[in-house]
Amino acid sequence: MNFKLTQIPERDRKPRLKGITMVMDKGLSIDEARNFLSVSHPHVDIVKLGFGTSFVTPNLKEKIEVYTSYGIPIYFGGTQFEDYISVCKEYGVSYMEVSDGSITIPHAEKCGYIEKLTKYGTVLSEVGSKDAEHIIPPYKWIELMRAELEAGATYVIAEAREAGNVGIYRGSGEVREGLVQEILTQIPEEKILWEAPQKAQQLYFIELIGCNVNLGNIAPNEMIALEAMRIGLRGDTFHLFLDKEVAK
Repeated sequence: MNFKLTQIPERDRKPRLKGITMVMDKGLSIDEARNFLSVSHPHVDIVKLGFGTSFVTPNLKEKIEVYTSYGIPIYFGGTQFEDYISVCKEYGVSYMEVSDGSITIPHAEKCGYIEKLTKYGTVLSEVGSKDAEHIIPPYKWIELMRAELEAGATYVIAEAREAGNVGIYRGSGEVREGLVQEILTQIPEEKILWEAPQKAQQLYFIELIGCNVNLGNIAPNEMIALEAMRIGLRGDTFHLFLDKEVAK
């Protein structure tokens, strides 16, 4: 950090197993990616090339090299799945996402994909539907998450889409608090990556779990602001850690 401050909660250091931040790249240019990382790389743990953008991105290998030069793994959005292993091998990608948010896959089959992909890299599995009309009850979220972790997923991603208005959120972006808190009674918090593109959503999880909560779908231009909020250096969290024992 640039100077010393007291009462700052302790963030886990990279490479982190918890407190990770996943950034959603929806089409940054190579120069934009490089400029973004020049400021934010200490705080970024994973970058997701959102949905099918990797298919239409020019100079994809060069762009991936920008991220890997900073030691930051990338993965392709789960929307793209055809011949996935071969594509990941071709581009040197060792993080992989398995999602059934856009298409219906029998859950046993999805878990089979997860188990297969663990032989090739780190697997993140996404739970929840991108269809706002498809409401999954809390017990089912828990059942799905538990099975996918047992199949070998390193993290389960709680679906929200890039807008933060489905899955664990209502259409307004409001957190489905009962759902979230019930999930946390059964699934370890360090194993869940909460998609939280909106500031109010990020604040909710920091207040609920602490500065080392796993958050995803963060916009590149919100990265520094989020890290400041994580450690109480934004008005929303300024009083969260004051006069308290240093948070872990």
